[in-house]
Amino acid sequence: MKLTTLNDLKDKHLGKIGTSKRDEYEQELKVELLAEEIKSLRLENDLTQDQLGELIGVQRAQISKLENGKSNITIGTLLKVFDALKAKINFSVERIGKV
Repeated sequence: MKLTTLNDLKDKHLGKIGTSKRDEYEQELKVELLAEEIKSLRLENDLTQDQLGELIGVQRAQISKLENGKSNITIGTLLKVFDALKAKINFSVERIGKV
């Protein structure tokens, strides 16, 4: 019996790492995970979307969009969200080639 890894399936259906379809998928996955983390931290801190919005100066609808991965967010706003939730976020830059 041959086992298939998740990466094998991704390679087959989305393309190898570095292809546009695969990169788009990976980016969407990261956004979904970030959105889930924001919601989880908000709930752990017993905050409503309204309360978190007030802490960072945005409307509840914006928090809802963030938690559902439906909004583009600036790095500044993202830092405000995690600061308000008493959490820190780390960014990394990976060089993939020359321009």
